[in-house]
Amino acid sequence: MSKEAAKTCLKVGRPVMSTNMAQAHTLKYFDIPKNQEDCRKKLREYFYRNKFVTDVRVVDILVIKGYMELKEVTHQWQQKGYMMSHWNPSAERAPVTFVEKFLAGVD
Repeated sequence: MSKEAAKTCLKVGRPVMSTNMAQAHTLKYFDIPKNQEDCRKKLREYFYRNKFVTDVRVVDILVIKGYMELKEVTHQWQQKGYMMSHWNPSAERAPVTFVEKFLAGVD
């Protein structure tokens, strides 16, 4: 039964993946210094972040959150600062080991 439910969720989730119109809308109305390829990479990154999610309920929540985010962008309810926060470099993992810290130049 869970395979059938997962297939249903994937069918529902596919329209969120095709957001060419939303990307064009974002680039047109939000004056952000990103091109369409950067937007596609960021969207792909968000999908790959959740690639190991198998619980149908969690998939449903993620799909709903994606639709809400898309609606906020297309209706311009989000501000430019929030849009740019998706590319925030502080979201990268901090160096942990000695070699990583040395290569990053952190004492």
